[in-house]
Amino acid sequence: MFSRVLLFAPLVFICHFLEESPEFVSWFNAHVARGITSGLFWQVNVSALFITVTVVGIEWFARSALSLILAVAWLSFLMLANAVFHVAAGIVDGQYVPGLVTAILLYIPYYAWLFTGAIRSKRSRITAVFLALGVGSLPMLVHGYLIVFRGSRLF
Repeated sequence: MFSRVLLFAPLVFICHFLEESPEFVSWFNAHVARGITSGLFWQVNVSALFITVTVVGIEWFARSALSLILAVAWLSFLMLANAVFHVAAGIVDGQYVPGLVTAILLYIPYYAWLFTGAIRSKRSRITAVFLALGVGSLPMLVHGYLIVFRGSRLF
C-alpha cells in the first residue's frame, strides 16, 4: 500500500510547482534580500523532482525499512515542511502566497496519507518513522523560518 501511495508523489509535487512557479520568485525576492533568479528556482525544482522520482523508484524496487525511511524523510522535507512554510507565510503576509493552495489541498492530505501508510506498513519502527519526519523536515523548517521571519535563507 505504501509503495502505491508513493507513486503519486511526483504528480503532487508537479501540481504544487505549477501553482507556485508563475509568481514565487517575485514573492520570494520581495521578502529576502539575497533573492533568487528564475533559473535557480527552476533548477532547484527540477532537482527536487528528480530526487522525488529516484526516491519513489528506490522504494518501488526495494520495499525495505530503509527505503520507507528515505521516502518519509524526503517527503517530510519536500511536502510537509514546505506546506508549513506556505501556511506560515500566508498567515504572516495576510494574503495568498504562491503555492499555498496546493500546499493545503494536496501536500498536507497527501503527506498525512503517506505517513499513516508508512506506520501501518510496519516495515520500520514507529520511532524511526517519526525520526525520519523530524530529521527530514528540519532543513526546510529552518529555511522557511528564515525566509518568513528573518528575510534571509538557509540555502
